[in-house]
Amino acid sequence: MDLSTSTALVTGANRGFGRTLAAELLGRGATVYAGARNPDQVDLPGVKPIALDITDPASVAAAAEVTGDVTVLVNNAGSSTGADLLAADLDDVRLEMDTHYFGTLSVVRSFAPQIAAHGGGTILNVLSGLSWVSFPQLGAYCAAKSAEWSLTNALRQQLAGQGIRVSGLHVGYMDTDMARAVDAAKSDPADIARIAVDGIASGVYEILADDAARQAQAALSGGVSALYPHLP
Repeated sequence: MDLSTSTALVTGANRGFGRTLAAELLGRGATVYAGARNPDQVDLPGVKPIALDITDPASVAAAAEVTGDVTVLVNNAGSSTGADLLAADLDDVRLEMDTHYFGTLSVVRSFAPQIAAHGGGTILNVLSGLSWVSFPQLGAYCAAKSAEWSLTNALRQQLAGQGIRVSGLHVGYMDTDMARAVDAAKSDPADIARIAVDGIASGVYEILADDAARQAQAALSGGVSALYPHLP
């Protein structure tokens, strides 16, 4: 895919990994819409800030109406409430699903016709190694990312006939605000953004960006005992 002739929309592009992705796409010559709930917070020169709250259907519809020329959609916007499934407020659990699953789906439903009308393109869903393995202390986030992975698998089949390739980016912890409290190895977001955009350009369906993602995928074939060896 020739990114220099593409128009991309990155959700959650006002900070963190989304901002880094927008910068990488811009550096490859793409025209870039930077979606954010508050577009005034977008401070990346060269992008086109656009108001977009993926949990608000009216906001999503308005963003699709304002653009019209998107051929690359990057579903990056996310939440991380730190909610576990048994003790946390159910509103926090719902927020994770509303953001990662229903929010992502809402954006795809609004922008896929736009992409198809321009001859096709790419949708990249920013997933996680936690799409494949769950930690109790992040149970709500893991469940939402697993649901988004399933959504990705279904949509890539449905949209292929319209010339739209749906890719998933799996990655472990990155050195962003969202993972600030995590005491573990973290990747440089700029490195992951390069890997992700390389994957978009080359048409890869599943982008495994680091060792954490590769190890999580490999453990799937081993079943519960491989994923959760501490269980009795």
